[in-house]
Amino acid sequence: MRLLQVILLIFFVTMCTPRDGNVQKEQGVIPAKVDSLLALMTLEEKIGQLNMYNGTWEFTGPVPQDGNSQEKAKNIASGRVGGMLNVLTAKGTREAQKLAVENSRLGIPLIFGYDVIHGYQTMLPVPIAQAASWDYEAARLGSEIAAREAAASGIHWTFAPMIDVSRDARWGRIMESAGEDPYLSSVMAKAWVEGYQGDELSDLFTIAACAKHFAAYGLAKGGRDYNTVDISPATLYNVVLPPFKAASDAGVATLMNSFNELNGVPANGSALLQREILKEGWGFKGFVVSDWGSIGEMITHGFAYDSTDAALKAIVAGSDMDMESRIYEKALEDLVNQRIVSGALIDDAVKRILTIKYELGLFDDPYRYSSEEREKTEVGSKENLEGVREVARRSLVLLKNENDLLPLEKNVSSIAVIGQLASSKDVPLGNWRAQAVANSAISLLEGIQNAVSASTTVRFAQGYTLVSGQRDFVHKLNVLKGDRSGFKKAINLARQSDVVVLALGEDCYQTGEGRSQADISLKSNQEELLTELLKVNKKVVVVLMNGRPLAIPEVIQNTPSVLETWFAGSEAGNAIADVLFGDYNPSGKLPVSFPYHVGQEPLHYDRKNTGRPVPNGFDSGLVFWSHYTDIPNEAVLPFGHGLSYTSFEYSDLKISKKGDGVEVSALLTNTGNRKGTEVAQLYMRDMVASLTRPIRQLKGFQKVSLDVGQSENVNFVLTKEDLSFYSTKGDLTFEPGAFQFWVGGSSVASLTGKVDL
Repeated sequence: MRLLQVILLIFFVTMCTPRDGNVQKEQGVIPAKVDSLLALMTLEEKIGQLNMYNGTWEFTGPVPQDGNSQEKAKNIASGRVGGMLNVLTAKGTREAQKLAVENSRLGIPLIFGYDVIHGYQTMLPVPIAQAASWDYEAARLGSEIAAREAAASGIHWTFAPMIDVSRDARWGRIMESAGEDPYLSSVMAKAWVEGYQGDELSDLFTIAACAKHFAAYGLAKGGRDYNTVDISPATLYNVVLPPFKAASDAGVATLMNSFNELNGVPANGSALLQREILKEGWGFKGFVVSDWGSIGEMITHGFAYDSTDAALKAIVAGSDMDMESRIYEKALEDLVNQRIVSGALIDDAVKRILTIKYELGLFDDPYRYSSEEREKTEVGSKENLEGVREVARRSLVLLKNENDLLPLEKNVSSIAVIGQLASSKDVPLGNWRAQAVANSAISLLEGIQNAVSASTTVRFAQGYTLVSGQRDFVHKLNVLKGDRSGFKKAINLARQSDVVVLALGEDCYQTGEGRSQADISLKSNQEELLTELLKVNKKVVVVLMNGRPLAIPEVIQNTPSVLETWFAGSEAGNAIADVLFGDYNPSGKLPVSFPYHVGQEPLHYDRKNTGRPVPNGFDSGLVFWSHYTDIPNEAVLPFGHGLSYTSFEYSDLKISKKGDGVEVSALLTNTGNRKGTEVAQLYMRDMVASLTRPIRQLKGFQKVSLDVGQSENVNFVLTKEDLSFYSTKGDLTFEPGAFQFWVGGSSVASLTGKVDL
């Protein structure tokens, strides 16, 4: 019987059909193969496909004798596991695949996933930095590079992109997001998905993407990771879901649900999210994977009584694959046998998973990604390093530049490079760094040394001390707060130099999962050092390295030039130097608002007007308005802000009806003395609606490169759908009336006009 089943399986897998993945889907070939394979599978084997293990040993060596590893190895060999995460290298994934394919009854291949968040070994800028490029092509290029390296190392699937709209700088995972705006996040979501997945998953240089976290994880109360989320349906449909819809429309292979509960229901148990909205409403054909152990966490939430109850609620709600909680493997078979769970629900989940495996080509060749030769040539290649340098340059944001201090001359006599972060070869790699080699980044100091003339003297002083590593930040930073031992050397160096480049910011492990912070100002005594340096040298350029918006109003106010570089990746120093010395004219824009104070968080530009907005010409002596009495309502640096080494002017705004929609245009002119690129942004307000609308919403943007004195019309066409909003029931709604539009270089653009539609 076993021989007959294997022969039948081989027949169905190798039937004479076109090999192109898209053609197979169009002709219904993959669905037919999936149905044929499903008919051969036992219930135990089906449930196995819903089970995902973490790799807990090196598969190139013997299985450790501990019970957990022995049990995992036995289950893999028995066909009771569908996928694994954290199994690495071409050789390691090949050996793990052998254990499944060459021992299990049906030889169904495993799918290998990994957190390829902003690169595999060659590190890209962190995602929030990529979003600061406001550049679809740059974001797509970045995930293409990440996919090429990961695929060459045996990885089939990344747990990225994270497209949670994130509006609270206290939340550590804002670093992984595209920021506070649903429109920009949607553009980035599409770019990242298409970069990872390419035109088809069967391409050896692509991997399956996973849009996460579904849903509302970025709006956790207090900015505290894993915390509850309680939002209105209007916020869910208009703010949270649009990036996920964009990812689904782009063909994302998988989604990951979130740790948080949403309005009282943990995401793993939410049929509203997974069944009604995602699978039925959007027609999503891929599969949903839980986050690490999160199905089991429904018990801790107080939503499920025990493991059996958690398994029941998760599978009914639409959670297809269980990552490392071991809940499905323990409970689902009994639930089906007792007819509490329908076998059709199991079949639907299994079909989704098998379909992705077929689309990846794993049934044609389970080892096709595990090529050690391709791994050697692709990972860390010169081309990949050149690519990440280009992405990094586009991600940098010039926040301030008084008296055109930047760009610096390469033949300047002397430069003082100051700050522990300036010499770090590790911090620029960022958190969630996959297989990056520690201390492999080009530091800021090295980048400057590489860029200047032979006659320029570059000297370094550490100045302040920041801890590095991943633990106990608050205690260690408080201890170091009074350490001024490096001040004297730094001040003397600044006094003796023509210009000072001072690196300020965070250690890369101050942001990321589980790293929320109540204080988002600069740690240690960095601002104190800046104050002292400015006393002896007014030509100070601050280079920020950070993974979140920082509350640094004094730095912005007192420093002549400030360049936001985020954690810029493997080529950070070279990319930053490209901008500092004018080889690249910066064009990045902020994807997040920078606050005056942490007390403004969560802060975002697209707030509601309220019934008592602050009036024009506001006098702080007035009381009964929606305001703070000690700081402005607005951000110190608004969403969309970013300068250039040239200047741009917007004029001649035109608004006209176009079919059921509207066309908005403006004349953009380069009024400076350098060629430059501007991100022209369109904002809209629906003046009166059945649900109050934000005072401004980003509705479009264009990157335009102009020579000195050149002008170009920027045109935006908005459809009826673009002018609509979602009701509390999730229905897209257009309501005629007055609409106001702004075109400019940030969310505080002043060129405006109205139209009735």
